[in-house]
Amino acid sequence: METEQRLQKIIANAGVTSRRKAEDLITSGRVRVNGQIVRELGSKFTKHDRVEVDGVPIEKDPKIYILFYKPRGVISSVNDEKNRKVVTDYFTEIIDARIYPVGRLDYDTSGLLLMTNDGELTNHLLHPRNKIDKIYVAKVAGIIQSHDLEKLRHGVIVNGRKTAAAKAELISVDQRKKTSIVRLTIHEGMNHQVKQMFKQIGSQVLKLKREQIGFLTLQGLTAGDWRFLKHEEIKALKKL
Repeated sequence: METEQRLQKIIANAGVTSRRKAEDLITSGRVRVNGQIVRELGSKFTKHDRVEVDGVPIEKDPKIYILFYKPRGVISSVNDEKNRKVVTDYFTEIIDARIYPVGRLDYDTSGLLLMTNDGELTNHLLHPRNKIDKIYVAKVAGIIQSHDLEKLRHGVIVNGRKTAAAKAELISVDQRKKTSIVRLTIHEGMNHQVKQMFKQIGSQVLKLKREQIGFLTLQGLTAGDWRFLKHEEIKALKKL
């Protein structure tokens, strides 16, 4: 027997919007099933039923693309053997879609993380040859000097390899606490790369946040928030 699901869940699983907003679409008469407007939130259907939102059929096996503001203290994985909070815990509304993070952010690092079930796009974004910029803001121990920034810009040795040229900008210093805030732009993806780069210039990262990947930013989001990518953003990502 074919499994039935609530209509709002079908819409959310298709990546159209969140389940809560899908309920608004239904009650406002913007959803049709098999040609008929359905306003009842408890209605259940199967994948063989034709569901349309604003006259546009939803995809049966949709690709999901999400921009997520990962908080600190969350694992960039779909599960954790120590039972710590993982990034997929934030997407219970689309639990049927097997999404996963594109790359990783450390447990104690916050910031922009893409979530998807599109393996082709994931490989595209992670492949070194595409040189997609990732912008980090780091609070580090010590007063960073101009010669330190020059070292970061020209590359330092991390795990036996010299890092590629980077952009490094000193944002501010706290003379009393002896700390600095630096914006660092890299396009590589070595494990703990930013922390290792600062270690090589004799400074420890105290706090780290990824603010941008390519043209995507965290604008409008706070830690723990997420949104679906827009169609034009998905197209632009594939062209990077």
